[in-house]
Amino acid sequence: MGVVDLARWQFGITTVYHFLFVPLSIGLSAIIAGLQTTWLITKAERYLALTKFFGKLFIVNFAMGIVTGLIQEFQFGMNWSAYSRFVGDVFGVPLAIEGLLAFFLEATFLGLWVFGWDRLPKGVHLACIWLVAIGTQISAYVILMVNAWMQHPVGYRLDPATGRIELTDFVALLTNPTAVEAGLHTAAACFLTGGALVAGVAFWHLARPGAPAHVLAAFRSAARVGCSVVLVAALGVAITGDSMMKLMTSLQPVKVAAAEGLFHTEQPAGFSLLTLGNVAGDRELWSFRVPEVLSFLATGSFSGKVEGINPLQQQYAATYGPGDYVPNVPVTYWSFRLMIGFGMLAAFLALVGLLLLRRPGLLANRWVPRVALTVPFLPLLANSFGWLFTEGGRQPWLAFGLFKTADGVSPGTTAWQVWFSLLAFTVVYAVLAVVEFGLLRRLARHLPGAAEGDPPAGGDDSGGGDARRAGDEADPDEADRPMTFAY
Repeated sequence: MGVVDLARWQFGITTVYHFLFVPLSIGLSAIIAGLQTTWLITKAERYLALTKFFGKLFIVNFAMGIVTGLIQEFQFGMNWSAYSRFVGDVFGVPLAIEGLLAFFLEATFLGLWVFGWDRLPKGVHLACIWLVAIGTQISAYVILMVNAWMQHPVGYRLDPATGRIELTDFVALLTNPTAVEAGLHTAAACFLTGGALVAGVAFWHLARPGAPAHVLAAFRSAARVGCSVVLVAALGVAITGDSMMKLMTSLQPVKVAAAEGLFHTEQPAGFSLLTLGNVAGDRELWSFRVPEVLSFLATGSFSGKVEGINPLQQQYAATYGPGDYVPNVPVTYWSFRLMIGFGMLAAFLALVGLLLLRRPGLLANRWVPRVALTVPFLPLLANSFGWLFTEGGRQPWLAFGLFKTADGVSPGTTAWQVWFSLLAFTVVYAVLAVVEFGLLRRLARHLPGAAEGDPPAGGDDSGGGDARRAGDEADPDEADRPMTFAY
């Protein structure tokens, strides 16, 4: 691989890895704020225990997101300095806002929330975690503004003397329709991710033997909250995804065509359930399509026209000059479907989880804890494939129609330099992954109210399950028995 390919791999790895933590932080912060609000309203101790229990998971994840986010931003100066010079006047403003406003808002009030238990008035303390949740949303949207500009450049002028882009309209950057749609879609995906983690951890505890009745009551509440959040968020993802599809058709039709393996313009166009192409990925060999569905998804009309890859390639070549303007079709096609598939599977399992809560006896099934452990990973996979589709489908452009990816690499950078930093980052990230997973696993296994030295929940899968689950019908007053939890 050449320098461009290696630099793309490095940026892709750092971005996808960083975004494993971002949606969890955004989703968990809002869910935790909701749990603490419920505790203040109802005075039910189980909600306080859940707030602190999932608060620990959030703190670990937030810290890891900071570390990986800083490394990600270094990429612009390491391997992509040519692009940074070209677009720095546009990117400088939102990145400064993200760093100086959103990040400090999150970090400051998270510190107050962590160390403010029993020191701040309850209302003020609750406001701190809500400000953290708001700060994560602001931070995410500001970053999405930058990415949306790369997908759909607005509010700029090209200085012919310097060959650089200058920002002329910050409001246009702020209200870029691509940023608005992506912000709503990403927010819904983040809630789906946070809800899946809460649901997965809760069901794992509910299916394991040994927990007292008041702890089981707390995790039943957590499971209901997590599954409900996943289902509502999945509906939001579907609605915003449909809106993004229509916007994408008007702004980046070749991405839509590549996502469907549609090489020739069709009216109406069918949605591909399975398309097989040649090895080069530039010709369809066989496909199975649902008639007219793609036309509706792309245009809002079952008889709408959807342009194909081949005529779009000719159009772009006439506009921008000779070259290949088609993204990698197999990667775009399959990442689009895997994004949708993993998200739908998470929503389906959340629905099954709500049904299981109505039949507690089914929680004794040995598959419940195993499936519960997979639930938090499904939205993470959907998010990762979503970014792969979004960024891969934009190629060969860094800024669509303005600046090609091949022109953005730092001058003088050699392949071995990128190889070295790529391997170094990969090793460091692998170590961080082990640390993150180990910490989350350790914290998630401890029951709310358990001291650090107490044994974790679980033990042997055999035996004790029926006796433990008999506590499900215990005195309801015990469900709100005070539970201690120390940071």
